[in-house]
Amino acid sequence: MSFEQYLTDEQDPKTAEKVLGKLNDMLTPGEQMLYLAVQKKPAMNLIPDSVIVTDKRIVFCIPGNLGLTTNFEIFSWRDVKEVSFKEEFFGAKFTVVPMKGENFTVDYIPKVQARKLYQFSNRQLEKVKEQLHQEQQEKEIKQAASEPPKSQIVPDSVPVPPAISAPPIVSEPLPLVSASLNDPEDEVTLKLKKLKTLFEKQLISSDEYEAKKADILSQL
Repeated sequence: MSFEQYLTDEQDPKTAEKVLGKLNDMLTPGEQMLYLAVQKKPAMNLIPDSVIVTDKRIVFCIPGNLGLTTNFEIFSWRDVKEVSFKEEFFGAKFTVVPMKGENFTVDYIPKVQARKLYQFSNRQLEKVKEQLHQEQQEKEIKQAASEPPKSQIVPDSVPVPPAISAPPIVSEPLPLVSASLNDPEDEVTLKLKKLKTLFEKQLISSDEYEAKKADILSQL
């Protein structure tokens, strides 16, 4: 990696060479570095902090133990909520606001470099938002395709409508049929009535009436 191409805004060459040498071993396949900012304090600072923006993350390099060690604070763009910077009398403060956890700030960043950090960082955040939006749309499309049409959805339990009882069948009343003469009891009664009528009209005598009556009753 040639570090000269990143010395566009008066970054310290020695610091840039050391930082980019370490960062080169940390880049993932296909990852590209976009910008480098190097801290510049008013007093002499032999081991300044640095901020590197790549297309996948933002890296803070914080030297320690007189430059013998380096602490790396790394944030994936998907884990960054926003970035901000504040210009002061000497340089600017550049701050990353993560989705979770505390903010991370590096001060005394040259103002021009702080503006470039802000510009490149927001550009990557916008790309991440578009990518997340596209992923969400694809997820919704796949989910909609996997669901059966609403017309084919069968509920767990189908309510059974109450049974409608059929109206009672009302049979028409049978016509009254006169008693058959074949009925012995009715036939006897009829004969007795006729016999009595003959007697009352004095068409037969009392003896004949009683004799005939006894004969009819013997048929029961």
